[in-house]
This record gives sequence, structure tokens and C-alpha cells, in this order.
Amino acid sequence: MADQRPHHKERNETPLERADRNFGELLQELRVTQTGVQILFAFLLTLAFTPRFPSLDTMQRATYVTTLLLGVIAAALFTAPAALHRRLFQQGAKPQVVHVSSRLAQAGMVVLALALTGSVLLVVDVAVGRAGGIAAGASTLLVCVGLWGLVPILVRRSIDRDRDDE
Repeated sequence: MADQRPHHKERNETPLERADRNFGELLQELRVTQTGVQILFAFLLTLAFTPRFPSLDTMQRATYVTTLLLGVIAAALFTAPAALHRRLFQQGAKPQVVHVSSRLAQAGMVVLALALTGSVLLVVDVAVGRAGGIAAGASTLLVCVGLWGLVPILVRRSIDRDRDDE
């Protein structure tokens, strides 16, 4: 049977110390993703003001608007933990803040994957054509799903197997 010991006992930390550590780790992760979202969003905002933008076809414009909105949603999801923490600061809610913030970050990663997919789809569609755009967008989505979804599952299985072998 897998080792079911809580990791906070291995670290000799209280639940509040663990919540503080987990929130600090989450904030570090959010700093990385938030920077990427901000760059992506800035790129998308500038596209509408380029000379070539008026020549986009209906699908390209729909892809642009959808991707822009996904970028806004991703930015909101990744900044929500800071707002949540600020609103509940010193209210004794750190474990709940960590739990909800983790869920918000997970949702943000899903939306970010879609925004990246849409961005690549749009740029490659404009640069080389629709088929290339669709292929590049699909590849981007597969890479994100693989790295952000499948790899953690495989690592978790490996950890569980190692614990079972002990």
C-alpha cells in the first residue's frame, strides 16, 4: 500500500506553516505564468492596430477575438489569488486561500493553453495558410496538454509505484 503519511509531518510543520509555504510556492509559479500571459496579451492587443489587421478574414478575426478574450480570462485567473489573499488577509483563511488559489491557477493553465493555441493558429494561418495554422494550433495544444497534463500524471504514477515498492 502507498505511503499515506502527510508531507507536512515529514517537514515538521504546522498546518498554517504548510499553508504559508504552499502559498509562497504558488505565488512563485504564478509569477512565471503571469509574465507569459502579460506578454501574450500585449501582443494580442497590438495586433488590432497593425496595417494588415483589416485584411483578416472572418475566421481569423473570430480566432483573434476569441484568443484575446481567453488572454483576458487567463490574466484574471492568474491575478485572482493575489486579490483573494488581499481581501482575506489576516482573516485566518490561509488554507482556504491556498486551496482556492490552486484551483484558480489550474483553471488559468487550461485557459492559457487555449490562448496559446489560438495565438499560434492565428499567426501561422496569416503567415502560411489555414492548413498550417490549424496544424500548428493543434500541435501547440498537444504540447501544452502533454507537458502540463500528461507529464504530471506520469510523474505521480512513478511516485506511487516507488512508494508501493518500499
